[in-house]
Amino acid sequence: MVTTAMFVAAVYFLLPVAWLAISATKSASDLSTTFGLWFSGNHLGTNLHDTVTFGDGLYLRWLANSALYSVVGAAAATLLSAMAGYALAKYTFRGRSVTFSAILAGVLVPPTALAVPLFLMLAGVGMTNTVWSVLLPSTISPFGVYLARVYAAASVPDEILEAGRIDGAGDVRMFYTVSLRLMAPALITIFLFQFVAIWNNFLLPLVMLTSDRLYPVTLGLYTLNTQITRDPDLKAIVVTGSLLSIIPLILAFLALQRFWRTGLAAGAVKD
Repeated sequence: MVTTAMFVAAVYFLLPVAWLAISATKSASDLSTTFGLWFSGNHLGTNLHDTVTFGDGLYLRWLANSALYSVVGAAAATLLSAMAGYALAKYTFRGRSVTFSAILAGVLVPPTALAVPLFLMLAGVGMTNTVWSVLLPSTISPFGVYLARVYAAASVPDEILEAGRIDGAGDVRMFYTVSLRLMAPALITIFLFQFVAIWNNFLLPLVMLTSDRLYPVTLGLYTLNTQITRDPDLKAIVVTGSLLSIIPLILAFLALQRFWRTGLAAGAVKD
């Protein structure tokens, strides 16, 4: 029963990917006139050429923007989450429980509810329609702080920290040379989750950006999709561009799966 349910779930999630891969091989006219889950000629090379040369390389610019936002934003969010989670797990200070409860409450707030307030705040300092208007909000991850706190409490023994202090190491040195290495599986999990969230983010760039040269690939493909009624040939570019846009996510999962599985299991450990 469980195996059957897993098989059905796998088919459900993989079917759109199969449709996308097959559709990327079709011409714009075949996309509307043929069955979506079967081939009708091979136009993949032409579609790839049209996609990467669209707008003098505008699609590649969108991919580069997504890579910039995702890699830098996820790396910054991982480091900040590690520092905050480690402090909440290993240091006793006034207001620690209240601070952690506030961070947990932040997990429940949907990002869509924060888009407009963030726009008003960044507009006040003249940072909208810049790279920073997407990067700065992406560096905060309440779930990352929660996971880092749980993993730090379970994986960083107090005895090691005490031994380091006796040997003369400061708290900052202990954090960067010892604690970060022990927390590595959780940090990779946080990085991967944040990378995927930023890569797939749509509303925040839509609110913040007006220049198409700053668009991530999600927002760029959306703008192309709105123009299909005027130029049907763009449909093949949208489909092929969508296929190309998921390749970095697949590669990231395959490269980091050995680490993020371990880190994800840490969330189930009772503190």
